[in-house]
Amino acid sequence: MAPVRQRNAKGANAAEIEKKIKRGNALRQGSSWRGSRLLVALLLVALSACGMATWLYVTSLDADITETLVSQGELVSPQVRVYSIRCSEDYENYKRYPGCTPQTCGRAVTDSVVTREEALTLRRLAERGLALAGSEGGASILDLHSGALSMGKQFVNIYRDVRGRIQEVIAQTFDLDPTLMYLTKPTFFSRINSTAAKTQHDEYWHPHIDKVTYGSFDYTSLLYLSDYGSDFTGGRFVFMDQNGNRTVEPRAGRVSFFSSGSENLHRVEKVAWGTRYAITVSFTCDPAHAISDPTLP
Repeated sequence: MAPVRQRNAKGANAAEIEKKIKRGNALRQGSSWRGSRLLVALLLVALSACGMATWLYVTSLDADITETLVSQGELVSPQVRVYSIRCSEDYENYKRYPGCTPQTCGRAVTDSVVTREEALTLRRLAERGLALAGSEGGASILDLHSGALSMGKQFVNIYRDVRGRIQEVIAQTFDLDPTLMYLTKPTFFSRINSTAAKTQHDEYWHPHIDKVTYGSFDYTSLLYLSDYGSDFTGGRFVFMDQNGNRTVEPRAGRVSFFSSGSENLHRVEKVAWGTRYAITVSFTCDPAHAISDPTLP
């Protein structure tokens, strides 16, 4: 009988071991399942935090914008969209030039003066010129009358044509004599990215008045060479009015122009990512501040 009891004992031990193995497997499976749930939960928390951070960042960009005058997705063509503003008293402190000094002030936007293809051609020229000499602080300019000659005949020809069309649309919009408007300096390519400012000259985002900052400006225009939202974010042009801030979203080929007095206090948002290209073309009513178009040597 003893051998039988021994076999039963062995069988009982084997069954108990098998139960322990099954119990261990179940515990490991449960632990693995709970670990997976924990991992999924942590990923969801991380994604939520990332989404919240993105939302807060985008919201902060828009926080001080009361109105978008023209969005990047709109096409203002063939007309010019004009926003009239009462002229500031600044002009009383300057010599007046009949037929040119602002009588009616404002700001305007059009997408019909410069084609997108022309804008992209100018952008390629800007990229080439600024690759040779640019700031390390995120904001670089290339004066068209000191740095443009090296770009050659292609630049000079397209720039003259574009500048003439911009001058004409400003004259028509503000009822001016275009022959009494003179190109003035600085007129320049600008390239702005999100690199931290290295010097005070890199801090492009401060509010300013062109007539005060540059002295000679009576009319300012900007020709955008890249697209807000796809080439860069941030970098919108912001008019700072007493009753709110209004923005123009850049679009390649878009021309935004305005009278340069304190009725058009403005700034540029900090660029968040990407690179923003534009050309500033400015005009004066004072022949003493006139400059000529770039020419080939």
